[in-house]
Amino acid sequence: MPKEESSKVTRRSTRSSASVTVENPEPNVSHPPTIDDLTFGDESITLDAVLSDFPGRRSQIFDFIRLMGPLDCPTLPIMIYGGASTGKTSVVLQVLRHLNRPFVYSSCRTCYNPRILFESILNQLLLHRKCSSNGYSSAKRCDKPSDFVNLLREALSNVIKTLESASGISRSDKPDGKPMGKMVYLILDNVDLIRDWDKGTMILQFLFSLDSVLKMPQLGIVLISGLPPDVYYSNMGYTDPIPLFFPAYSEEDLRQIFLRNQANPKLYSAFLDAVLRSFCRVTRRVEELSTTFSSLFRKYCEPLDDLGISPNEDMKRRLYSYLKPFIAPCLNDIFRVSSHPHDGETRGERRQKVSYSSENREELKILDFHMSTSAKYLLIAAFLASRNPATLDASMFDSTGGMDNRRRKRKASEKSMEKKEIAEQEAVMKGPGSFPLERLLAIFQCIASVGDSSFGEENQGEEEEDPTGYDRENNNLMSDILLQVSSLCDANFLIKSGSCPLEGSIRYRSMVSEDLALKVAKSLSFPLAKYLYRR
Repeated sequence: MPKEESSKVTRRSTRSSASVTVENPEPNVSHPPTIDDLTFGDESITLDAVLSDFPGRRSQIFDFIRLMGPLDCPTLPIMIYGGASTGKTSVVLQVLRHLNRPFVYSSCRTCYNPRILFESILNQLLLHRKCSSNGYSSAKRCDKPSDFVNLLREALSNVIKTLESASGISRSDKPDGKPMGKMVYLILDNVDLIRDWDKGTMILQFLFSLDSVLKMPQLGIVLISGLPPDVYYSNMGYTDPIPLFFPAYSEEDLRQIFLRNQANPKLYSAFLDAVLRSFCRVTRRVEELSTTFSSLFRKYCEPLDDLGISPNEDMKRRLYSYLKPFIAPCLNDIFRVSSHPHDGETRGERRQKVSYSSENREELKILDFHMSTSAKYLLIAAFLASRNPATLDASMFDSTGGMDNRRRKRKASEKSMEKKEIAEQEAVMKGPGSFPLERLLAIFQCIASVGDSSFGEENQGEEEEDPTGYDRENNNLMSDILLQVSSLCDANFLIKSGSCPLEGSIRYRSMVSEDLALKVAKSLSFPLAKYLYRR
């Protein structure tokens, strides 16, 4: 998510952190909250400034403005969705700032249960701030959705009356002089986290139907989610929100983002030429890249006496040669999900030393990216789950270590060969299949245990260990593996292909080619061909 300039940060731009806790616990009594606190206060921003602040988001900005409509125009609920760090929240808040529309913002990350979420919304509409004089309590206590509807309707009516009394009056201190209008917008961020709440499904259904329950055209609802709309599929009869997708940033978009506000753009551009493409293969999250690039850029500038210099081609080569040894460790740090720390050397560290032995190090050179051992097994498991029929899992991953395709070969008739060719063509047209998370984890466990045998000769005398670098008895295995799955999705090795209404769970799809899967399997000395079903 692109970072805003510090000079533009106001109390409204930090509403996500202030929805539960207030930055200043003792507000100034001489300045009580007013209706202006539902906007960005005295500051304004032009459309050109919004577009320049968010490279690569021009299309989404114009689409969102179009969905918002003219001043005081009723609108259907809108769902902004996309991956993490794609600028969803920042774009929504800055567009509302540009349009000067009153809004209430609450994040389901900080408001981690229904009561806190409901009270956060009501506190903002009632212009209530928690402080020592009121015992840091909310304006209204609200636990039930039915109570929230009544309190929300009452609070909205009071706000709308105040806005109507000031209708058409623009602030003279604003250069554009835009009126606020008579509508209030409810911004709910991270709504996908509600699925993990107690009775989260019921709360989601309630929020999705809030517009039809209230029947107040003066309320606009904007939902921000990290998951696509089909995850929230339901037949409850409410109106589906209008979707607006925020795709991942391209390499050129990331370049424009990181070049903003640089003291020496030419020097930083040369630095990006050296590192950006390699890191884009691992992650495109701006916050992850920003943290890594900050330390790498300091290393990049160490040989320079003058940071204002414009490097020529010869200097670029020398700077890259100096930086090159530091790039690989940073790539590993971004992608690897480390297990919990132990005193002294952990089994994962010992396993990593074994996997990077002299023989395996030569094989790893065929890969042009860096990946932890457990992530490689997950990538292979996802590849097999997408290519193999689920009905053959039991025979593929039996105690004999896979299905020997040679035993199934027999003389085929001309008709059967023709059917086989047709089936293969259909499979190519359909592409890789989707699979649930449970199947991925089951295959991962099977192939990881088989892969353990490839290390047997090097580990004689050592206690039996997991080739992924984790202790089999470690209860943190599942959480670490789930984080690895998330990392593979961020790197576009896996994609979420929606969810099945009957299953109610997310399905995944492998985007890895067979050549790449074979390279990864070779780096692990894993017999991939024995587990790949050939039609």
